Amino acid sequence: MQRLVFILTLAMALLVSGCVGVAPSSDGMAGMDHGAMAAETPMAGMDHGSMRTGTTAMTATQMMTGMETMTDSPMSGMDHSMMMDPSRPFDAQFIDSMIEHHRGAIDMAEQVLAEAEHPELRALAEAIIAAQTQEIEQMTAWRQAWYPDLAPTGGMGMGMGEMMIAEDASKPFDQRFLEAMISHHQGAIDMALMAQPMAEHQEIKDLADAIIGAQEAEIAQMQAWLQEWYGVSR
Repeated sequence: MQRLVFILTLAMALLVSGCVGVAPSSDGMAGMDHGAMAAETPMAGMDHGSMRTGTTAMTATQMMTGMETMTDSPMSGMDHSMMMDPSRPFDAQFIDSMIEHHRGAIDMAEQVLAEAEHPELRALAEAIIAAQTQEIEQMTAWRQAWYPDLAPTGGMGMGMGEMMIAEDASKPFDQRFLEAMISHHQGAIDMALMAQPMAEHQEIKDLADAIIGAQEAEIAQMQAWLQEWYGVSR
């Protein structure tokens, strides 16, 4: 009887050892210190630096997250510039993007003049059309003077925000315009913020400053109207 108990105990010990103590590896590296090894070697008792038995799976996930973070971190703050064409002048790409962006704002503002219920929106639309038409004319003149032989660029490769008013019949037109124009203005601000340190011409830097100041103020006003008229925070 004692021998049977001993045999059963030994068998159980061997079984547990086979399941826990042996690494699922065919290269004979069980028991080595692999500090940087990934989740394929969850061996109890291995020295994994900060890894501990029972938390290997979580640590492996953290390791993968850390690798992704290291991969992504150089892009923070410069992901937009990475999408631009370094062989073409920044100012030309900014001008090409901002002209297209302003045209989208003008199209939406003209729609407001025809469809808006609130006179405040019609007044805002008239101001947008006047200001951004003038800025388009100025940027067009700069581009012709600075880059007369440069073909159209691909722009800045940045999101511009909403470029048209949504056709959502469940919402009043004025609400849809406000939501679209807030997003659209934020796209212009993002481009202008990028131009402040990167533009070559002072004129572009000055224009970027003007865009940021004017459109931040308009966003604040539109957010207030959204809240007042529709109880919506944006």
